[in-house]
Amino acid sequence: MIAPGATRGNLVEVTGLVEKPPVEQAPSNLTVIGRYVLMPEVMGHLARMEKGAGGEIQLTDGMAKLIGAQPFHGVRYEGRRFDCGDKAGYLEAQVAFALAREDMAPTMRNILIKYA
Repeated sequence: MIAPGATRGNLVEVTGLVEKPPVEQAPSNLTVIGRYVLMPEVMGHLARMEKGAGGEIQLTDGMAKLIGAQPFHGVRYEGRRFDCGDKAGYLEAQVAFALAREDMAPTMRNILIKYA
């Protein structure tokens, strides 16, 4: 989740990042969906191997350490989002994309009926 700063159109300044916060502690309802253009300095933070949320090394933590040291912005995304870091979300994305294709939709509908 991001703590937003100034906004210009769909460009949002990022003033803070929190990895997987409890809902009541989230700084906003704006999430990071995993598409980045990063400066190489983030690799130095990741190389320290500091564990974050879930006992894992979090890219988000390395990115957060750069806030204030260099410009940091996000872009508001308008569209459908799938959480492909989650197994069920990945499967949902596959079904949604198959149903959106003329050549695959009939077959996917039959598969879903078969297993429903």
